Amino acid sequence: MSVEIEKLDQMGKKAKTSARKLAHTSTAVKNQALLNIADALTANQKEILAANTLDCDAARASGMGDAMLDRLILNPDRLQGMAEDVRSIAALPDPVGESFDTKTIPNGLIIGRRRVPLGVIACIYESRPNVTIDISSLCLKSGNAIILRGGKETINSNKSLVKISSEACIKAGLPSDTIQYIENPDRVLVEHLMTMKWAIDLLIPRGGANLIKFVRENATMAVVTGGIGVCHTYIDKAADIEKAVAIAYNAKVQRPTVCNALDTLLVHKNIAENYLPKIAKEWAKAGVNMHCDKTAMNLLKAIPELKLSKSTDEDWGKEFLALIAAVKVVNSLDEALDHIEQYGSGHSEAIVSEDYTSAMRFLDEVDTAAVYVNASTRFTDGAQFGLGAEVGISTQKLHARGPLGLKELTTYKWTIMGTGQVRP
Repeated sequence: MSVEIEKLDQMGKKAKTSARKLAHTSTAVKNQALLNIADALTANQKEILAANTLDCDAARASGMGDAMLDRLILNPDRLQGMAEDVRSIAALPDPVGESFDTKTIPNGLIIGRRRVPLGVIACIYESRPNVTIDISSLCLKSGNAIILRGGKETINSNKSLVKISSEACIKAGLPSDTIQYIENPDRVLVEHLMTMKWAIDLLIPRGGANLIKFVRENATMAVVTGGIGVCHTYIDKAADIEKAVAIAYNAKVQRPTVCNALDTLLVHKNIAENYLPKIAKEWAKAGVNMHCDKTAMNLLKAIPELKLSKSTDEDWGKEFLALIAAVKVVNSLDEALDHIEQYGSGHSEAIVSEDYTSAMRFLDEVDTAAVYVNASTRFTDGAQFGLGAEVGISTQKLHARGPLGLKELTTYKWTIMGTGQVRP
């Protein structure tokens, strides 16, 4: 293992060297590399899908659950979507070199800030090979070198994706070590990676709660954590019923295995009798199992086609990642706000209401990365927010919050232009 650790240290050194070059690479060259990656995803589809099939077969044989398996699977449509996201990133303005907050102070000094790359970013992630391309592309465009460590369940997919991405970068004239991948899945290397503060400027974990907790507690460098989404949708007494059904249906069913899918539905008591049977019948068509509190159960138990069970204390604050939703009837907006404060994860929360005052209270008082009024939480996504893609979704408040796009992968330096000024 000492040989593997030495190799990892060498990766860190190479990344730092590449980062220095990338910081001054032109936008045109970076964009060409991105377009090369997008084209390569299509041109190498057969190779990528073959590698992904190996991973999926091994995952099924190991008993991987449906939610995790869904994140692992690649297909032609998903590859095409990945390529489109890369092209979207290429089309975005380059944040590097942007000057802002420039002013001239009384002594004639021109003081401002200039946006610069963070340097070297490392990411530890699980089960989602698309993350390999998202992170690589965003880091490339923002002038950062990247060290990737995916889960063992995606080893073949990730090796294939990194190979074609690296070749695309080299073809465009970028350093050969712009994108590096740790192929050995041994946990010892992850532990060593977290000590490499001398090489790594930011570490981003993407995965389950245990991984994120482990990284947050052990990393020596700056860490941005998130990804755990316990998302609520509150149906206010002033909600439009038709909107409320459509929004809750989309938030739960459109893709239930992701972090911004609905987990808990909160319904005001004044609208529950009218609303709950309607959303329950629509959810039933998609196979949603509703874990209902006593009031919701009494309103729904007479409808035969529903999948109902009694809620337990463990249902509140749980990320289901499946066609399961906890349902609670609340007495007021205040009770809904209190419930979200207690059980929310700081990811995405929504209110459906036609009452402006209630909507604005929710917008102002819910402490979360993304708060919605009359829309599905399924939009909390870098591509949907116009960021091209995302490195992750931060549920903390520093240094960034919500989807991490290009600007969130930069910092700034102060620039001071003078004509010979000295301090008296």
